[in-house]
Amino acid sequence: MNDGALSSVSELVRALAAMDGAAARRALDAFDAPPMDKAERLIVPALEALGHDWEEGRVALSQIYMASRTCERLLDEILPPQSPSRKDQPKTAIAVLDDHHVLGKRIVYSVLRGTGWDVVDLGRCDAAELVGKVRAEGVRILLVSVLLYRSALKVREVRTLLDQGEGAVRLVVGGAPFVLDPELWKRVGADDTGRNAAQAIAAVERMVTSLREESR
Repeated sequence: MNDGALSSVSELVRALAAMDGAAARRALDAFDAPPMDKAERLIVPALEALGHDWEEGRVALSQIYMASRTCERLLDEILPPQSPSRKDQPKTAIAVLDDHHVLGKRIVYSVLRGTGWDVVDLGRCDAAELVGKVRAEGVRILLVSVLLYRSALKVREVRTLLDQGEGAVRLVVGGAPFVLDPELWKRVGADDTGRNAAQAIAAVERMVTSLREESR
């Protein structure tokens, strides 16, 4: 990333941390690039930087929440849901499994949208409800976020229910339990995991490749 891009990212980070939507919009407008480049080179790094600041205790949850909402609004303005710049992909969704802590899901959701993915937000669900929504929506890649260990263990139930239906669904998990226990995702039957938003994107890309290879 060159100095100009770094300066633009820093400007957007400051605006988002200050919860100043107008300043965030000005930072986005001042970055001279196509819409997808604005998303990938400006919005995504800014959200990742704020996520790191939150992990280090430098910003509050309220700032992260408002930053993600602001970025979602900006993304919808520059990359509308039906924009041809959105990626051609298997239908992808994200949900929180039996938890009330939605910050991790919101950050990953925003960053995925920032890199051009259309993602369905299925909200907070128990295992049966989640799989029902997946089937109704025709989801092929499902991201599940959890905070508590007991919720992480319920991913096994999601996997079992998914396997009882028709059509392969790739399951990507994330959240504190999977960071603390790097092998847990395998034991609960997930297909992949991501410790942060950037790794979640990489995991989704791997799932897309897997599904395409399977369909050949």
